[in-house]
Amino acid sequence: MEENKHCITIDYKEKFTATGIKDILSFDEENIIAKTIEDILIIKGENLHISTLNLDKGLLVADGSVKSLSYESEILSKDSFLGRLFK
Repeated sequence: MEENKHCITIDYKEKFTATGIKDILSFDEENIIAKTIEDILIIKGENLHISTLNLDKGLLVADGSVKSLSYESEILSKDSFLGRLFK
C-alpha cells in the first residue's frame, strides 16, 4: 500500500476503512475527524468505534452506522465545520 495514497472503503454502511490517514483530530460515537495526506476527513454516523488505528501505515478502520463523509480544506477558519466545532 502506498503511504501517500488516500482511499476509502465502506462495507454496507457498517464498516469504514481509510488509508492515507496522518492523525485523528477528534472522535466520539457520532464523529471521527481525521487528517489525511491532503485534507481533513469528517465521518459522521452513529455508534462509531475505531477498531484499528495504525498511523505508521496510515490505516483507520471503524465500525458503526456511517451516515456521511466530507472533506474540509481549511482546518480552523471560523466558517469551516471544525472552526464552528472548536469555538
